[in-house]
Amino acid sequence: MVEQLGDAVHFYKLGLELAMSGGYFELVDWLAGQGKRVFVDLKFFDVPATVAAAVRNLNNRGVAFTTVHGNQSIMEAAVAAKADVKVLAVTALTSLDRGDLDDLGFDCDVRDLVLSRARRALEAGCDGVIASGLELPALRQAVDDQLLVITPGIRPVDNRAEDDQKRVVTVEQAFADGADYIVIGRPIRNAPDPRKMAQSIQATIAQAFAD
Repeated sequence: MVEQLGDAVHFYKLGLELAMSGGYFELVDWLAGQGKRVFVDLKFFDVPATVAAAVRNLNNRGVAFTTVHGNQSIMEAAVAAKADVKVLAVTALTSLDRGDLDDLGFDCDVRDLVLSRARRALEAGCDGVIASGLELPALRQAVDDQLLVITPGIRPVDNRAEDDQKRVVTVEQAFADGADYIVIGRPIRNAPDPRKMAQSIQATIAQAFAD
């Protein structure tokens, strides 16, 4: 896929499914050797010392971002262990909606949860957060430009019924509302011509900034 996409994509997010398939770090190293940027998205959530050790193992191998998903002490441990990798805190997964938060026992709406976690991430020294585009305007108002905001759940095409992403926005809306980076996976991977789709999205981004 990387070879098929060529220069249409320069930054790759490597997630949990790939980590369980074997060859994860071989691919991390290969991508870095190809001049690509790498985002290790494993959402570390464990006792602080274990998370710190995991983050430490990502230093000095060409990894740009990694994710943590936990409380204050977990985030602080990750930040203390990082060197050249930026630590991003997960706020609320884009597959979650109000009903899901009820099931998990959160007595607040999604927006309030995202803002609370973003403020705590800032206090912990994280470099940024992962947040849906639907919360971007409120998030920028709450933390201004003190955190990078990486926005998944981008759908440049119609959201299909079988898609598990519930809180989605378009490319244009995400950047207009303050995203620093967007994550686009399945719309490219599942396209009849992935390279053509990636190039189309790149053109949309260029136009958004030109406007």
